[in-house]
Amino acid sequence: MNPRVSPLRAAAGVVALCGLLAGCAGTGAKGDPGGDGNRFISGDGNVQKIPAGERKGPQSASGTTLDGKPVSLAALRGKVTVVNFWASWCAPCRGEAPSLEQVHAETKVSGVEFLGVNFKDSPQNARAFDRRFKITYPSVFDGSGQIGLAFRDVPPNAIPSTLILDRRGRVAVRVIGATTYSALKPLVTAVAAEK
Repeated sequence: MNPRVSPLRAAAGVVALCGLLAGCAGTGAKGDPGGDGNRFISGDGNVQKIPAGERKGPQSASGTTLDGKPVSLAALRGKVTVVNFWASWCAPCRGEAPSLEQVHAETKVSGVEFLGVNFKDSPQNARAFDRRFKITYPSVFDGSGQIGLAFRDVPPNAIPSTLILDRRGRVAVRVIGATTYSALKPLVTAVAAEK
């Protein structure tokens, strides 16, 4: 082995490791790894319930699912819809994925829809995430952030965030940070029970 190459490779490895660790730190309290001014912070699972008289609907937004099908928020009106903002690089997103899938499986028979919104990621990593966690509901690749911007009045300003929309397409509940089965299922059930 050439002694000159070995220290260079070692130095390159240290630089790459520092970059990786800095990127992981960026997904926490300081913001997203993209660093483009869209400051996403990690949340603590805080739940905000919005009374029916104070709810505002999202603007029109549409996209393409990870399997190439068109989807729009307007087409989901008339159904309670759970919109989860996530990324494959986000450790709390990985932690909550089984809970989201379980609530989806248990509520889809009552007409509740789920839509994932993959943010600041790549379609390839997003599809791998769905396969790994056996996610059966669709996710939109939102590289431009347009779907997130549709919720200006009640923004999903953390990764992950979950919004529960009532049948009129208005945000009824916002969860900032990771959620659990025991926290999410009663929230979805309560919005679904509204007349």
